[in-house]
Amino acid sequence: MDSITQIVLGAACGEAVLGKKIGNRALLFGAIGGTIPDLDVFVGKWLFNNEIDAMAFHRGFMHSFLFAILAAVGFGMLVFWIYNRGKRFGMTTQNQWMWLFFASIFTHPILDSFTAYGTQLFAPFSDYRVAFNNIAVADPLYTLPFLIALIVMMCFKRSSAKRRLFLKIGLGISSLYMILTLVNKNHVHGVYKQALEQQQIDYLRFQTQPTILNNILWYGIAETADAYYVGFYSILDTEATISKWHKLPKNHELIEGMPKDLKTLAWFSGGYYNLNETGTPDTFLFKDLRYPLMDENDPNSSIFKFTITKTNDRWEAAPFYASDLSEDAFEAFWTRIKGI
Repeated sequence: MDSITQIVLGAACGEAVLGKKIGNRALLFGAIGGTIPDLDVFVGKWLFNNEIDAMAFHRGFMHSFLFAILAAVGFGMLVFWIYNRGKRFGMTTQNQWMWLFFASIFTHPILDSFTAYGTQLFAPFSDYRVAFNNIAVADPLYTLPFLIALIVMMCFKRSSAKRRLFLKIGLGISSLYMILTLVNKNHVHGVYKQALEQQQIDYLRFQTQPTILNNILWYGIAETADAYYVGFYSILDTEATISKWHKLPKNHELIEGMPKDLKTLAWFSGGYYNLNETGTPDTFLFKDLRYPLMDENDPNSSIFKFTITKTNDRWEAAPFYASDLSEDAFEAFWTRIKGI
């Protein structure tokens, strides 16, 4: 999920492990731990000079169970060695610091796995991307109550029982909301499946996920032999069905064969992608269709797209961009959430 959410969850983990002993500093170190896995964005750019390779590295090994264990041991030993000096000598143990970093780092990829992006929890042993698709990468209803509870908690002394109470409130509300998103996911999955069958769309597979910043408006994509069908459903809709489908051609044949870099992009997108010509030789627009259109009425308003260009024997991806997203598109998006 977004960085703020990961910082909040990491801080809560820090408080749970060492809050009683070092107070608000536990939140700081927990927040640092909760941020560490996402540093793979910078590590990937340092390791690879190809944007596709760097993109594939994100949510890879540094988001795995193995990394959480190794990093917890390393950072725990380092911070204990730095912290356990002078007046602070004997206040904490090395094991406690390891547990703090393990909890804050380990929960980061677990939380990420609930989004549509996918997380390689089992790397380097497997490149399988765990993605439950039940919450958006940024959802204020998950983050804000959690953040407010932690801010209130910080106002109390570390020995106060109220401090523990507000920690439980923050963790409890966020966890209950996460359960609610799973309930919504189950309901929405059934709506899409029924709509596909009723409208006799001969699909191979389909998936659903919430749109950004909410868990009310959902987006679904179904794959057929030569195209994808995409549509929206709001939990506030008067009828439990998909009223409008867009048929998007795959256009996978635009690039002959399946070069290594395109295989990586296909794996990255879970196979839900299409290609469009740009008018420039050996340059195509790659759209990751796991993510919603911004305008239900505009099949070209895909939010996650970038150009790919063949250079020598490699394909290179330009940075992600979100062009063509006008103020009207955002207004249409928020209007659609209200239901039809």
